[in-house]
Amino acid sequence: MNITVNADLKAYIDPLTPDEHDALERSLLAEGCRDALVLWGDVLVDGHNRYGICQKHGLPFQTVQNPRFQSMEDVHLWMIDQHLGRRSVSDFQRGVLALRRREIEAERRGRASAAAPASSLAESEDVTGSGGSAAVEAPAPKPLKTREDIARAARLSSGQVVMIEKIQKQAAPELVEALKAGAISLNAAAVVASLPAEEQKAAALAGKDELKLVVKRVRESRRKPEENPEAAADAAPVQAEGGEPDDALQALRRRVAELEAENASLREQLQALSAQLVD
Repeated sequence: MNITVNADLKAYIDPLTPDEHDALERSLLAEGCRDALVLWGDVLVDGHNRYGICQKHGLPFQTVQNPRFQSMEDVHLWMIDQHLGRRSVSDFQRGVLALRRREIEAERRGRASAAAPASSLAESEDVTGSGGSAAVEAPAPKPLKTREDIARAARLSSGQVVMIEKIQKQAAPELVEALKAGAISLNAAAVVASLPAEEQKAAALAGKDELKLVVKRVRESRRKPEENPEAAADAAPVQAEGGEPDDALQALRRRVAELEAENASLREQLQALSAQLVD
């Protein structure tokens, strides 16, 4: 049997971790390959890890064709739906997949709208001239248009979807890898993603403990003066014994200057750490 492995399809879904791959290999060696590999013609669509392990150990396997595939977009959408339903996929991965599905569907709607006038005229002529009834097709899955739609499809909250969108747009590759590896939570990664790329990279390369410290520092620096006990103490004597109303403003300005100096110092420390890692 000739099976073609498409590199883009194989990389379309995040690969298994080494531990997950080892567990799958042990399962196949003990129980065999029970689930059929899914093909589109001779192209392998689902089961890349199983196929590789079976080839390695000479294990037998079955294949099945999916007759609904008409294009690579169909293949991508099917792969996305398959992985959205799997428990082993992380929150971040499910969010990324649901966002990909929205992009594909939006592109399809755009093409359909552009072709609508001509196709509508042709369909009208077919219906009036044939005298027969049109075939009824099964309803298509509900498209993902809103953030709420994406959240439901990915089993996330709308807030988590916002975080994933922010991470996709702003996060350095090293921070994304740390998130995928479980070194940082989704919420914390969104916080770190607000920093300059070099600071994100340095924190991610420094490891889990450093990422926690950076998240804590960023969150503390964002607190409003009235939410920060130290700042509130500095600003407390708003107008004491003949003091001017501007005293509070001056205290706030001093606190802002202190925080800016602290942030500058932290940046220097991160840059120094980054330089040490490079050396």
